[in-house]
Amino acid sequence: MGDGNVEKILAKVDQEETIELLQALVRDSASVNPPGDVRESVRICTEKLEAEGFTCEITGEHEHLPILLASYTSGSGPRLLYNAHVDVVPTGEESAWEYPPFDAVVADGRVYGRGAGDDKASVAAQVMGAIALVRSGVPFNGTVIVNVDGDEETGGLLGARYVVEHLLPKPDFVVAGEQTLNRICVGERGGAGVTVTVYGSAAHAALPWNGVNAIEGAAAIIAALNVELWPKLAARRHPIFDPPSTATISLIEGGVKSNVVPDRCSFHVDRRILPGETSEGAAEEIKVIAERVVARYPGMRVEVAGRVGGRATLNDPESPIVAAMAKANRDVGVDPTPVGYNMATDGRHFAAAGIPTIIYGPGDPALAHVPNEWVGVDEVIEATKTYALCAYHLLG
Repeated sequence: MGDGNVEKILAKVDQEETIELLQALVRDSASVNPPGDVRESVRICTEKLEAEGFTCEITGEHEHLPILLASYTSGSGPRLLYNAHVDVVPTGEESAWEYPPFDAVVADGRVYGRGAGDDKASVAAQVMGAIALVRSGVPFNGTVIVNVDGDEETGGLLGARYVVEHLLPKPDFVVAGEQTLNRICVGERGGAGVTVTVYGSAAHAALPWNGVNAIEGAAAIIAALNVELWPKLAARRHPIFDPPSTATISLIEGGVKSNVVPDRCSFHVDRRILPGETSEGAAEEIKVIAERVVARYPGMRVEVAGRVGGRATLNDPESPIVAAMAKANRDVGVDPTPVGYNMATDGRHFAAAGIPTIIYGPGDPALAHVPNEWVGVDEVIEATKTYALCAYHLLG
């Protein structure tokens, strides 16, 4: 590698200790959100970091959602914050799991369990990566902050956004830990929720000509969206993001009784947007088509309501935080090419505040929120190394 300090840092990455920390976090079943009681997970991380000389502050607005800010300062250089969340989604039907979801079983080089990848692998790797840097004794100039929080699975307002609004001085750089297969994600797609509601008029189903069928109107709109809008979205491209803009009809509701012509039908469109697109624009595209379709049906009208969602984020690929993580990836043989992230993360809260932010961590995002969630032991250790080296390259 040509850098003795890199070798010193890597020598302090302890695989057994790191995986044991991950297992302890996965076993915290109370962290299922809702209600997302993350006190035990935060306690575990706090004890680990305090023992290594980190200054630990617990903050937040709710007792069951403590936010850990563990800092280690060596000089007056930049402030690097590692953020990751310990709240997890429900397990679903436990009979679908090969191993009990909170047993944190290690088998065939994998750690199984709810939250093993999303997002406790990133938490364990960030904690142990920061500890490895400190244990190495390699000098650096700046502050490393390990931020462990909850509430990400319900929007992050009581976690990451709280940190953005209250932490002073603000960090100069942020790495949001998520499942990226240890690829450097310099931005994330935004989200826009659009609800389309069609109104008709009720009648006896035996006399359908006396009513206006809202379900049929909604079906016609959906068919038109498939033909007219979805291909346009698929054609929109961005050099960092793959796939492009997407739209999914995720909910539908209509009708009052089996023998009544339905006077109302609504459906929800989950729209994922690229940099340059807006949630308002996403709703307007759907509205234009929906209004044109219902105009063909006398007595029918439609309302399209767009929910303002998170905007897509895009960090400068030439930013020092990108360069530092790219160098860390090269040190351990991981592809350093910047890419985009398809899902929403807590990183958007930091990016919205103008803080250079990347998304990075072990695990496959396709395994999030599914039965038999797992993360590879090798991925976690790889990330532990790169988190440690990223801090060194940025602050060293």
